[in-house]
Amino acid sequence: MSLAHPIRLAVAFTLLAAGARADSRVIAVTIDNVIHPITVEIVGKTIEQARREDAALILIRLNTPGGLLEATRQLVEKIIASPVPVVAYVTPSGGRAASAGFFILQAADVGAMAPGTNTGAASPVLLGEQMDPVLRRKAENDAAAALRTIVQKRARNAELAEKAVLEAKAFTEKEALENRLIEIVAANERELFEKLNGREITRFDGTRQTLRLVMPEVVEYQKNTRERLVSAISDPNIAFILLVLGALGVYIEFSSPGLIVPGVAGGILLLLGLSALSVLPINWIGVALLVLAVALFILEANFASHGILGVGGAVAMILGAMLLVEGPPEIRIRFSTALGVTLPFALITVFLLALVIRARSAKVATGAAGMIGECGIAHSAIAPEGRVFIHGEFWDAVASKPIPAGARVRVTDVDGLTVRVEPVESDSGGSHG
Repeated sequence: MSLAHPIRLAVAFTLLAAGARADSRVIAVTIDNVIHPITVEIVGKTIEQARREDAALILIRLNTPGGLLEATRQLVEKIIASPVPVVAYVTPSGGRAASAGFFILQAADVGAMAPGTNTGAASPVLLGEQMDPVLRRKAENDAAAALRTIVQKRARNAELAEKAVLEAKAFTEKEALENRLIEIVAANERELFEKLNGREITRFDGTRQTLRLVMPEVVEYQKNTRERLVSAISDPNIAFILLVLGALGVYIEFSSPGLIVPGVAGGILLLLGLSALSVLPINWIGVALLVLAVALFILEANFASHGILGVGGAVAMILGAMLLVEGPPEIRIRFSTALGVTLPFALITVFLLALVIRARSAKVATGAAGMIGECGIAHSAIAPEGRVFIHGEFWDAVASKPIPAGARVRVTDVDGLTVRVEPVESDSGGSHG
C-alpha cells in the first residue's frame, strides 16, 4: 500500500495537469493597425477557431490609433456574441487603444492594459468622416448610447466612458483601473494569465463563468494568404504607392508596346492598390485632383509652359493624395508619402510623355516614307522619266516637268521603287556631280 499510494497520487496529478492544459488553450490575435473590414474578418475567424477548439479564452492584443466606425461596430458585435470569453489587452508599453480601440476594450469580457499605455479619445468625429455640428452631435449621442449599454453590462464606469466619446477624454492605465474602465493592469501576458486564473466573469448575457488558466497554451491565430496580403497593403500610404507604381507601369507599356513586364507588373500593382483603397472611405474631391494632376502632366509635355503645368500637376497630386481617404488622421495618406511619391512620378511621367510626343512628331528617317523631302541629283534627264541619285542610291524617277541631268531635285512622293521629284528652283541649273 505504501508504494501504490504515491503511484495513485502521481497518476492523479498527471491527469489533472493534462486536463488543465487541455482546458487552458488561449487563442490570441493581434490588432496593431487601423481597424477596417479585414480586421473584422480576422477577429471573426479567431472567434470561430476558439469555439471549434473549445478554447478557454480569446486574447486580443490591442495597439491601435482607431479605425472606421462601421468596422468598429461590426467588431464589437462579434466580441459581444462570442461564445468564448474575450480579453482585450492593450500592449506593449507605449501602445494605445484610442478611438475605436476604446470601444473594443470596453466590449471585451475583461479589459487589461500594460503599464505605460493609454486609451480613450473615442469621439466619433475621429472614427469617420467630418460632419457638420448637428450630425456630429447625433453621432456622438448615438455612439455614447451604444457605449453606455456595453459598459453597464460589463459593470464598468458608464459615466466616465461617455466622456471619452462626448469630450474625447483619454486615460492612462492607472486612471482606467482606478475609475473601473478596466479590470487588470499586467506587465506581460504571464502576469495577465495569473491574474485571470480563477476570476469569475459575467458574460454579456448575464451568465457567470470562472476562468481556468493553469499553464495556458497560447495559440496564435494564423492568417491565411489573403488576410496577410490585405493586412499588409491596407495602410493607405502603401496602397497609394502601389496605385501610382501600377499606373506608371501601365503607362510605360502603352507608350512602348511589347515590353510586357511593366504592363503585367503595373496591372497587378494597380489592382492591389485599388483593392486596398476599396475598403476605405474615399473622398471624390481627392480622386478628381489626382485625375487633374495626370491631365496637367500630359499638357506639360505638349505645351511649353516653362514648368507651370508640371508644378500645378504636382501640387494637385499632393493635395489629391492627402484628401483621397476620409477618416481619422491615422488612416489618411501622410504628406511625406504624398510628396515622396509625387515628385518622382511627375518627373518620370513628363519625361516619358515628352519622349513619346517627340518621337511621334519627328520626321520619319527610315523606309520609303523617309525619302519624302530628301534632295538628290538628276543622274539623267527626266522628261518625264529618268534616274536620280539620292542617299548613295539610284532610283527611277518621274517629274511633272522636264528636269535636266545634273540638276538638284527634291522627292515629293514614293511609289514602290519609283520616286516623284521636282526641281530645287534655287539650284536647278547647277551641277553637283
